[in-house]
Amino acid sequence: MKVVAVYSTKGGVGKTTAAVNLAAEASADFRVLLWDLDPQGAATFLLQVKPKLKGGIDALVAGDSKVKNAIRSTGIRTLDVLPADAGYRDLDLVLDHAKKSQQRIAKILEHIEDDYDVVVLDCPPGAAVVAENAIFSADVVVVPLVPSPLAMRSLEQVTEFVAESVSKARILTFFSMVDRRKTLHRDTVRDLPGTSKAVTDIVVPATVVIERMGTLRAPVSSYAPNTEAARAFGELWARVATVIKVKARKRKR
Repeated sequence: MKVVAVYSTKGGVGKTTAAVNLAAEASADFRVLLWDLDPQGAATFLLQVKPKLKGGIDALVAGDSKVKNAIRSTGIRTLDVLPADAGYRDLDLVLDHAKKSQQRIAKILEHIEDDYDVVVLDCPPGAAVVAENAIFSADVVVVPLVPSPLAMRSLEQVTEFVAESVSKARILTFFSMVDRRKTLHRDTVRDLPGTSKAVTDIVVPATVVIERMGTLRAPVSSYAPNTEAARAFGELWARVATVIKVKARKRKR
């Protein structure tokens, strides 16, 4: 089982959009679980899953609640969700008080390692205990970069955060919410990939096609498969799959 953490120190950069679409792309060939770790529960909403965690997050972290009982199916046969609910607002505190607090998410995932090929973690923004857990668990950290003077600073913060952890995860970035009418966006997309091995040339545009995810509650590939946005997420998953060297195996379901 391979773990992909979609993460940024900044909010509002298209992180959840990327997590949902990456999970959907991966589910074409693999058994996928998306774990919504963000208390806003946007990924849970977008995949039409009820935001209810039986027993609460305390029980899940403590091991008193079986993780398999908390997982919910989606409209995509090979994509499941471990939903967020209101209790995730206290997840940092719950993890901080647990034994080996940076390893709790990894320990929980051990219970389902035979059930899924890929786990996508939709992480909350910031550098707190939840993020530390996600980075510890991850094989790759996918970082959305909105083209701006702060784009490289955001990448530097993520790089520093990963470096300070015991994680060996690689960092892979892509450009998010790109508006090519803006000179700054065009220049950043052109110039930034050459400055770091972690920065890819993948561009996810700012488009109404992506905005429709909120009303249709579905990944882009399900309703607009031939658009630039859908192709970009497909390419992003292809890059991620190459990095983590995931191999498909016969599905049990």
